[in-house]
Amino acid sequence: MYTPESENGMVSKEELNRMRWAARRGMLELDLVLEPFVQSRYETLNEADRSRFQNLMLCEDQDLFAWFMRREQPADGELLAIVSKILEFTLTPPEDR
Repeated sequence: MYTPESENGMVSKEELNRMRWAARRGMLELDLVLEPFVQSRYETLNEADRSRFQNLMLCEDQDLFAWFMRREQPADGELLAIVSKILEFTLTPPEDR
């Protein structure tokens, strides 16, 4: 997704707000994984990872749940890359986030 801000690497407030809203899912378990990630890391992601995250937010909750509970892995390598980044984040102690 192209935005003028993506040209210079900056994340617009609108994009960040859209991703915060997209991270609010119908399952508490997903909210507890996705919302802190967006809050702490989304702005520091490179353009490719931001695009991967945006594509991840188009996935079904049941798929996201299976991936974040490590029951399954996404078949798509791009989704696997961002899921791995998010899982790594969840293992980071809160004081180091």
